[in-house]
Amino acid sequence: MAISRDKKQTIVAQLEDVLSTSKLTVFANYEGLTVKEAQELRRQAKSDNTVIKVVKNRLVRVAMSQVEHLKGTDTSKFKGQLLYAANPDDEVASAKTLSNFAKEHPAIQMLGGIDKEGNLLDEATVVRLAELPSKEELRGKLVGTIAAPLERVASVLNANIGGLVNVLKARHQAIND
Repeated sequence: MAISRDKKQTIVAQLEDVLSTSKLTVFANYEGLTVKEAQELRRQAKSDNTVIKVVKNRLVRVAMSQVEHLKGTDTSKFKGQLLYAANPDDEVASAKTLSNFAKEHPAIQMLGGIDKEGNLLDEATVVRLAELPSKEELRGKLVGTIAAPLERVASVLNANIGGLVNVLKARHQAIND
C-alpha cells in the first residue's frame, strides 16, 4: 500500500531530526529478518538510546539532503532492504547494537555508516568501531586507573599502621608476661 504525501513528509521530518543529531548512523541489510527479530532488535537498541528506522532509501536520501552536514554524502550504497541505526549520545553505540545483534541473527549484514561530519564509512570501519569499548566502559577504566595509585598509598599506610599496632601488642604482651 502506498504511503500518502503527508505521511512521507512526516517520516522525512523525523529522519531529518534523527540524522542531524546522530553521532554515528549505521546502515545494514535486514533481508530475511522476521518481525519478531526486528522487535527484539528495537528493544535492545532502545536500552542504549539507539533509534532503529526501517524506511525507503529514497526517503533517507531526501532527509539527508535537508541536513546541512549530510548534503554531500555519497548514498550509492543505499540499495536493497536497509535499516538505519542512529544514536545521538554515543559514537559507537549504534554500531555495537547492530554488531551484537548480527552475531545471533545472520540476517543482519552491516554495510557501512555515516559519521557526524557526513563521512561515509565502510563496513570494516563500522565493525572496528563496534569493537571499541563504550563510554561507560572507558569511564570505568579511567576511574580504575586513577584510583589504583590511591588504593596502593592507602594500603601502604594501612600496612605501616598495622605493623605499629602489632609491635605495640607484642610489647604489651611482653610487659604483661
